[in-house]
Amino acid sequence: MDAKHIRNVAIIAHVDHGKTTLVDAMLKQSGIYRDNQVVVERVMDSNDLERERGITILAKNTAVMYGDIKINIVDTPGHADFGGEVERILKMVDGVILLVDAAEGPLPQTRFVLSKSLELGHKVIVVINKIDRPDARISEVIDEILELLIELNATDEQLDSPMLYACAKQGICTADLAVPGKDLRPLFDMIVNYFDPPEADVNGPQRMLISSVDYNEYVGRIAIGNIVSGVLRQNSEIAVCNYHEPDKYHKAKAVNLYQFDGLNRLPVTEAEAGNIVALSGIDNITIGDTICAVDSVEPLPFVKISAPTMEVTFSVNDSPFAGREGTYVTSRNIRDRLYRETQKDVSLRVSDTDSTEAFNVAGRGEMHISILIETMRREGYEFQVSPPRIITREVDGVKCEPIENLVVDVPSDCVGSVIEKLSARKADLTKMDSMGTRTRLEFLIPTRGLFGYRNEFLTDTRGEGIMASVFDSYSKYKGEIARRVNGSLVAFETGEAVAYGLFNAQERGSLFISPGTKVYEGMVVGMNRKSGDMAVNVCKQKQLSNMRAAGHDDKLRLVPPRILSLEQCLEFLADDELLEVTPESLRIRKAILNKEMRLKAQARKNQ
Repeated sequence: MDAKHIRNVAIIAHVDHGKTTLVDAMLKQSGIYRDNQVVVERVMDSNDLERERGITILAKNTAVMYGDIKINIVDTPGHADFGGEVERILKMVDGVILLVDAAEGPLPQTRFVLSKSLELGHKVIVVINKIDRPDARISEVIDEILELLIELNATDEQLDSPMLYACAKQGICTADLAVPGKDLRPLFDMIVNYFDPPEADVNGPQRMLISSVDYNEYVGRIAIGNIVSGVLRQNSEIAVCNYHEPDKYHKAKAVNLYQFDGLNRLPVTEAEAGNIVALSGIDNITIGDTICAVDSVEPLPFVKISAPTMEVTFSVNDSPFAGREGTYVTSRNIRDRLYRETQKDVSLRVSDTDSTEAFNVAGRGEMHISILIETMRREGYEFQVSPPRIITREVDGVKCEPIENLVVDVPSDCVGSVIEKLSARKADLTKMDSMGTRTRLEFLIPTRGLFGYRNEFLTDTRGEGIMASVFDSYSKYKGEIARRVNGSLVAFETGEAVAYGLFNAQERGSLFISPGTKVYEGMVVGMNRKSGDMAVNVCKQKQLSNMRAAGHDDKLRLVPPRILSLEQCLEFLADDELLEVTPESLRIRKAILNKEMRLKAQARKNQ
């Protein structure tokens, strides 16, 4: 298919504004399914973790036909931690559909992805989604979008971007609110008529930029990208080079070539410039590489991915329960898996440490790191993770730390407690808008100030608050911030937790374990009500004797334990604690298990 009949578009938005749902509706209305075909919701979220969490983690490609026009669609993540996915995907397309919630309006990730699109000069179609929401405020959201475009120095043409109004769940769209929509035809027509075909030189030298990498057990690594010029043919000899090392390249052969058709990849023998294609058979190819003709090696520039802002240390599990539940437990297994992840995830950094059993992993946020941890434990890996820490920089001899732009949307009667808690975490209030019964607050806050705050936030806002943040800049280090106020309840000995021991321990705070749980000395079994750690004997059994005492034989009533998710475990970790991760368990433990040695180490630190 020639470039005139192709449109390459990406759908961008803040998390949970309806990107994947809109792609669902576009696929259904383009006729790629049979009439009797069973179709699951959010079909593009093919990853188990994506379905469970209701978010898109990896950018996905699909294509639909509208008349004689082929529309290549890329569904992108909306969470700020996966911004690296969005940044590189924008290089593959010629226009973007900006989706904005009719009630929430533009949020931090909306600003981030839109700024990247405007920098690349892409045309924008604005779609205001969820217009059926009872709390929709369409006219205010339109003003907010225009203000955002002005702030981001949009060109005159980008300021005049067309606007559509949609309900992706119902599969309807309209250009005029007075005329109810019937289907998505207005959106398809706008894509075809407003977006330009890709600028492609079919007669030029063969050149293709790799923007995404997939993996298949049968064919190995699959490179996905846009053919910028020339014609790519199956089994032709090609050169693989990189913009940052223009003098180095290696020859390879394009064994299999695929084009996207709906949810399938169709094998083809050749593809012209302007097409988004997948290519297999090339070892060691990675994101940012350029495929060229052997006689014309000219790498294409690749968008610079924003640097990670936080890091954790992955290490071999050395707890008393090590090796009982995992399949891959050695440092070699863990190291190979981490470095393999960097080939798919361009915003992840892995580096070796002084120890052969520990590796530093830097990412864009807690969600970014936790998705990697969860993926590895499901694959059978067993390891330990340190508490998250920020990556500082030295600017003009001054120590600087990453600052986040935090937006919170809370009930108006919760504003005081939210501002109080965030102020203690060194946050500066920059903006405050009232929206009926709710208030939107904007803060500039150190990245480490957000560690462990989400649970407090949900408690303070009775579960009704919305918070989202995106990296803003590096600024002068703001001093110490307490990771958490409460101490830990630490197991006194190795054994099995019993009801009698837990009943006595629950008076000290909230517990994380139930009777029958195996524990070891130094394992964290709960959160202390007070500051400072406390050793508790959850294995202590009631002494049996023939003496009876009034009131002492009552039935023990245990408070149900608080089961922490992976993100909550990472948030809870104190500086002297580690998270033990296995395919079956998550255990928080002290880095030094023995109580006496732990106290001596603390005394030395305080001297």
